[in-house]
This record gives sequence, structure tokens and C-alpha cells, in this order.
Amino acid sequence: MKEFHLHLVSDATGETINSVARACVIQFDDVRPIEHFWNLVRTDRQLDLVLEGIRDNHGLVMFTLVDETLRRRLQDFCREMQVPCIPVLDPLINALAAFLGVESQRQPGRQHVLDAEYFSRIDAVDFALSHDDGQSNWDLHEADVVLIGVSRSSKTPTCIYLANRGIKAANIPLVPGSPLPAELDLLTRPLIVGLTKDPDRLVQIRRNRLKLLNQGEGSSYADPELVRAEVQEARRLFSRRGWPVIDVSRRSIEETAAEIMMLLARRQSANFSPEGKKT
Repeated sequence: MKEFHLHLVSDATGETINSVARACVIQFDDVRPIEHFWNLVRTDRQLDLVLEGIRDNHGLVMFTLVDETLRRRLQDFCREMQVPCIPVLDPLINALAAFLGVESQRQPGRQHVLDAEYFSRIDAVDFALSHDDGQSNWDLHEADVVLIGVSRSSKTPTCIYLANRGIKAANIPLVPGSPLPAELDLLTRPLIVGLTKDPDRLVQIRRNRLKLLNQGEGSSYADPELVRAEVQEARRLFSRRGWPVIDVSRRSIEETAAEIMMLLARRQSANFSPEGKKT
């Protein structure tokens, strides 16, 4: 395993550069970055601490600074120390500026301003929490997405992830012997999506869950035959209802959410005529 120091420097929360760095590093086998996070770097004094850290731990530097003075200081220092220094957003910002014919504002943290979009995400998170696991079905019509699936099919974390993208998501569990809420039959606005999972993987996850709860593995909750029947019945239900189905067996939460967002986008496109009017 090859280790290296990786300095991530941002004038905002650092969320963007962290995501970019990890997406790049994951493409290399047998390497492990020793990450040094430097966020909210907006003054010379704060940058001094960054430069000290780079001097003490030579390694690759990635940054998202928009202040020209701070950028120049960081790049000059890295050139002197002979360490790579990469402005990860520059190619995108420059391409956008050229395409749009306008200059960027060079203002730190603009993606985190408290605007209508921000408060919409907060509302979506509140909605996901209050509509988790079949709660508050009386206002399901306000949801953008309703996820339905057997226990341990990643419904809750997927809803929370969607909420952080501003999508109101509710989830309803499929419980053997229990009917679905009557409110589902009245829904026209939300996209309803069925989540399913490989029975063998589901059994293992449920057994681990039972261990955490100090409950016996002999429970019907993790019985292989019963779980297999439960998944088959869920698939039949989704087919009868005509709901799109996503198999989450080998998908991360992010990949499942991306598939749902694509389904939402397709549905939205289908609801508009070529003239841009809602049909």
C-alpha cells in the first residue's frame, strides 16, 4: 500500500474538493492518501497555517480558492517547495465563462448561500424524517418520490440522500401480512419506486441487524426461505402496480439515488409538450 500526503484546500466547506479528490483517488489500486483538510481558508493568516502544513508534510495539493491573492501565494509556495498544486475548478469555470461570455464572480461559498434552494433542501430533509418507514401517510401527495421495499433495502438512507438534493422523499415498508396504506391508491403526483435486493444478501444484512439488537438468528425475519418468498412477492406487487423497480443489491446509495433522479427527470420531460407547456 503506497501512502502519500494529500492537502485539500478550500475557501468554503470543502465538500466539493473532498468529493473530487476521492473520486480520483479511488481509481488507483493500493494507494492510501493521508488527507489534510484545510477549509474556510479566506485570510492570509489562515493560509499561513496551510503553508506550514504543506512544508511539514510534502504532498499533492488540490485547491478551490477564488481569491486571486491567496491563490497566487499558494501556487508560488508550492512551486518553491516543488510539490504539485492543482486548481480543480479552473477548467470548468473557464469553460463556462467562455461559453456564456461572462466573467465568474470569484466569491467564496456562493453554493452555500441561504437562498430559496437552501431552504427547499431543509424542507426536504424534514419531510424525509417525518415520512420515514410509513409515517405521516396523510400528506404523501406532497412527496416527489415514494420508495417502497422490504426491510433493509436501503429506503431510509436513499430518502435522506435525495432530500439533500432538494427532493421530497417518503418511504413505506413492505411487511408480510400487512396491507399497504390506502393513501397510495390516491397518489398521482409522486413517483413511486420499488426497491428490491438479492435474497441472500438481504438474509446476511438482516442477520447482522439481529446480532446488533441481541436477538436470535432463528427469527423468521432472516429465514432464507421466507426472505426469498418476501422478495418474490414484492417483485410481483411492483409488476402489478406498474412501478419502476431498482435492484439495490450492488448499488451504493448514491447510485440508487442517481437512478431515481433520472426517472424523475424523464417523467418531468414526458409531462411537457414540445412547446414547453405542461400536458
